[in-house]
Amino acid sequence: MPAYDYALIRVVPRVERGEFINAGAVLSCRSGQFLEARIELDAERLRALDPGVDVDMVRRHLAAFATICTGGAEAGPIGRLPARERFRWLTAPRSTIIQTSPVHGGHCDDHERMLERLLDGMVRVPAPAAPAS
Repeated sequence: MPAYDYALIRVVPRVERGEFINAGAVLSCRSGQFLEARIELDAERLRALDPGVDVDMVRRHLAAFATICTGGAEAGPIGRLPARERFRWLTAPRSTIIQTSPVHGGHCDDHERMLERLLDGMVRVPAPAAPAS
């Protein structure tokens, strides 16, 4: 099974408070065959942390992750780097409103499905548990 690395993409609306919501995930296959970010910003949860947050600005910054993963001229100078270097650039520690978790790794055969599993488990709000009968 191919190895991969991933990081969660977080929005930290007030860095000094250290509170965040997970807004997406970026996954890279170590062989360089796969690099993708998926974003699912829950604006309501974000506003619960900071009612004055500029959600449109946050969405623009989050969209840059997907653009950089795709690469090419539209992604600027970073977009011309090899996929693995773009992943490292995206996951470098920073103290801005958009941050990533530490990088974690694993092995899988289906990177698309793994990215969906990460979103289900770490980004999307869990569905309420069914009442016990």
